[in-house]
Amino acid sequence: MRSKATFLTIAALSSMALLGGCSDQKAVTPTPTSVPPSSGLPTNGAPAVASPITNTAQFESDPCAAIPTAEVESVGGKVEHSEQEVMTAGKACAWIFAKGANTVSAGLVAGNKEGLSSLYAQNATGGLTTFKPVEQVSGYPAVVYANGGEGPGTCTLAVGVRNDLVYTVIPRLGSDHPSFSDPCGMATKVAAAAIKNLKGA
Repeated sequence: MRSKATFLTIAALSSMALLGGCSDQKAVTPTPTSVPPSSGLPTNGAPAVASPITNTAQFESDPCAAIPTAEVESVGGKVEHSEQEVMTAGKACAWIFAKGANTVSAGLVAGNKEGLSSLYAQNATGGLTTFKPVEQVSGYPAVVYANGGEGPGTCTLAVGVRNDLVYTVIPRLGSDHPSFSDPCGMATKVAAAAIKNLKGA
């Protein structure tokens, strides 16, 4: 069961299959910034990233290095192991918790060269079943989104770390996990830990 859950989380991240979303995350209206767009981005109403993180190559190739396991454990509990998956949209790291079939998967979606603008574009054409701009994560614009995979214990959070790059976090939690009722809250904490380390690289 655990390997199946792990496969689903990684597959969701790699394909940006839009699995998840939650209703208790506070929705906000993105505030445009005065940062000049790079390479024509952002578009479709997406907010610009005010302080882009440029030194991401290490974490694109080694996504598990973005967050020390101890930091993941402080958010989600004891980790049994982590594993890296190579996907068409980039590399992801899945942390598999020791208790139950609970996982959190995260990584830079390097295959998406339009960053948050791609999600805003999908929303504009009706391609998403959930689309919620939420409060910034450590000063970076974020969106909770889905395309039919909404449900308890899961959330897909994308944080724009550059105009052309997002960091995506996908918890998939069972009812036995303490964050089952607030997976987006857990995703936000994981994303904040990643951003801290990305900025410090």
